Amino acid sequence: MGRDVVPHSAVLLRGESIASSDIEHITSSARNIALAEATHDEGTSNASLVAANARTLRRAIDVATAPDVAGVLALHEELMRTDPRHQAGIFRAEQVWIGGHASTPVGAHFIPPHHEQIAAAMSDLALFAQRTDLPRMSQLALTHAQFATIHPFTDGNGRTGRALMHVMLRQSGLVQHGVVPVSAGLLTDTRGYHEALDSYRDGDPESIVRLFTASSLKAVTNATALVTEVRDIRASWDDRIRSRRGSTAWQVADLLLRFPLITARTLHDQLGASPTNAPRIMAPLLESGVVSSGTHYASRATYWWSPEITDAVDDFAVRAGRRRL
Repeated sequence: MGRDVVPHSAVLLRGESIASSDIEHITSSARNIALAEATHDEGTSNASLVAANARTLRRAIDVATAPDVAGVLALHEELMRTDPRHQAGIFRAEQVWIGGHASTPVGAHFIPPHHEQIAAAMSDLALFAQRTDLPRMSQLALTHAQFATIHPFTDGNGRTGRALMHVMLRQSGLVQHGVVPVSAGLLTDTRGYHEALDSYRDGDPESIVRLFTASSLKAVTNATALVTEVRDIRASWDDRIRSRRGSTAWQVADLLLRFPLITARTLHDQLGASPTNAPRIMAPLLESGVVSSGTHYASRATYWWSPEITDAVDDFAVRAGRRRL
């Protein structure tokens, strides 16, 4: 995909955060997720949880985040810090299990290692994740499968593990610009994804490696379609916006590729515009149909969003396998 995706890396990151969350059955529309981000909603609604996942992915592609124990804890802290139901950035201190009954591990589908083994297991995994003598995609797939097997947290393991993929992709040099939405490839076959994890735990590492390779190729195809659509949308605005060149409205048009829903605070933070000038700045975009406006239910503040961009992200997620909302 290369440098061509750089102007659209934010929209790809949004698509990846939606797909990774949807694997865990946490689903919301691109518009509601963008609204949660813009209004700094840190609750436990699905939109807020996906917005938290997007923040986690931004940390994952930050050059300061490494695929080590500290990096994993930082990712989990970012993901779960607003969820009072779980301890963020701390390894679990209790036995957990997947499937079966909540009161007993008898009949569980999978029982992860005892919590006293987590620290040593994660240190060992970090050493493996930082090796430089292995085929990159194989290393990525096996690291992910082992992380899921250790299951180091009480919740958020899947999303944290998939964020860790992006730390490794960036550090390895396989991805230098933007995000390859691998989770969107995994979402096309969640049954196969979980079966491959089971096979890994049964001693077969090949299935998860094959799945990750195929999922990455699917993700590139889907991501290319999204980038093309967003590029065409932005180009169409040049003929629709009736405002002098160099005006703030044109800066906002480019800003919408990164923030498809904006508030007066967004304009101030990103462009230095006075909040009182927001309606005037947005008027040409509203009149041309580039944006629509709404009112936040809690703060009663006005917001503006690009239906074309949010629809494109939703279509990306549907192509990956998300149910229609």
